[in-house]
Amino acid sequence: MKAHDGHYIDGAWRPAAGQDGIDVVNPVDEQVIGQVPAGTAEDVDAAVRAARAAFPAWAATPPAERAARLSALRDVLVARKDEIAETVTAELGSPLKFSENVHAAVPIAVAGSYAELAATYAFEEKAGNSTVYLEPVGVVGAITPWNYPLHQIVAKVAPALAAGCTVVLKPAEDTPLVAQLFAEAVHEAGVPAGVFNLVTGLGPVAGQALAEHPGVDLVSFTGSTAVGRRIGAAAGAAVKRVALELGGKSANVILPSADLAKAVNVGVANVMSNSGQTCSAWTRMLVHGDQYEEAVELAATAAAKYGERIGPVVNAKQQARVRSYIEKGVAEGARLVAGGPESPREQGYFVSPTVFADVTPEMTIAQEEIFGPVLSILRYEDEEDALRIANGTVYGLAGAVWAGEEAEAVAFARRMDTGQVDINGGRFNPLAPFGGYKQSGVGRELGTHGLAEYLQTKSLQF
Repeated sequence: MKAHDGHYIDGAWRPAAGQDGIDVVNPVDEQVIGQVPAGTAEDVDAAVRAARAAFPAWAATPPAERAARLSALRDVLVARKDEIAETVTAELGSPLKFSENVHAAVPIAVAGSYAELAATYAFEEKAGNSTVYLEPVGVVGAITPWNYPLHQIVAKVAPALAAGCTVVLKPAEDTPLVAQLFAEAVHEAGVPAGVFNLVTGLGPVAGQALAEHPGVDLVSFTGSTAVGRRIGAAAGAAVKRVALELGGKSANVILPSADLAKAVNVGVANVMSNSGQTCSAWTRMLVHGDQYEEAVELAATAAAKYGERIGPVVNAKQQARVRSYIEKGVAEGARLVAGGPESPREQGYFVSPTVFADVTPEMTIAQEEIFGPVLSILRYEDEEDALRIANGTVYGLAGAVWAGEEAEAVAFARRMDTGQVDINGGRFNPLAPFGGYKQSGVGRELGTHGLAEYLQTKSLQF
């Protein structure tokens, strides 16, 4: 795969300050496919300085022109969609069809949505005898994860640029190649030098330097709750704004009136998607006691079909982590009805699609985010019991409710402590705000709510 040996800073690929590199490994065959520089605090400082220098002019650029650059960026991504899909497949291990339909297509849709919003958003409004202006926050430090590498980049960079902010991006070290491809697309789209900058590197070095840099006005981070806490603490000490999209342990609540077979099959597909590496995955399936064993049988049958259809997890560390959770589920008394801790292949970081029955709410696998193809099925007695179980974790990122009547599902969903709920299999909407309650994060991404994260408010009184 093509890999740059420098960082994209101030509109050009610049040599790295240090000599260390990061190998990019294909999770399917464990072969090194490229190497990128391990950025240092010096590299981050150079990128932030470039972003600061570019900010005044970009902030003053008319929204219509910012929209035109985002529209051009979308067009470049469309032209390179096959290359995007192939790159994500190579460094994440995602099956090519999934990379085409999700890893390439979704970021294109999100980029397009912000091109339209930049042109139509009301950046000023009247409030009595005042005029209220919504102005860009400043320099954004964006730190993105590996599980949806391009989507997470676009979900941060596109609204930041639409708002008039400049950006320094530190992508995940496991999937840096598609980030470099994105930098090429930004350049080709004619975004001015310094408005977008890319530094590859390790989280504890480049990521920490970016989060703590005094020239960064807002840190937007997606990743684990543990790292999010540290970033939030550092930002608090500097009185710096943060947007944190963190972990999840989402509940898929199947009410007795629902189409059980459809709800179970869609629920299993949701958990197995992207090899379970989705923060919003419905990893807890809640089923009424009268339908429980039927649901377990349906889920086990559905999971067995994914054995040859899902890709590996991202690396050896993640494979070991997921397998250890499966072992813990067995040790704590859950009933294994599909899959197990044994690796299904001799090579590659594969994990068997796994389903547990007889899971109780206090079990580790029902409380902690596993980030792999592992589903826990829990029994409930009535709706109040289901609500107690659904809300009974520290997380609140997403969820699902299934019922015979939409109104019944909506009534239950409104009582769930979570940021986004799909009703009877509702489709993904790139304009809907995404983000969590409780320890699943602070702030929102996508749509107008995602744009608002990068704006600050000024009022003039007359």
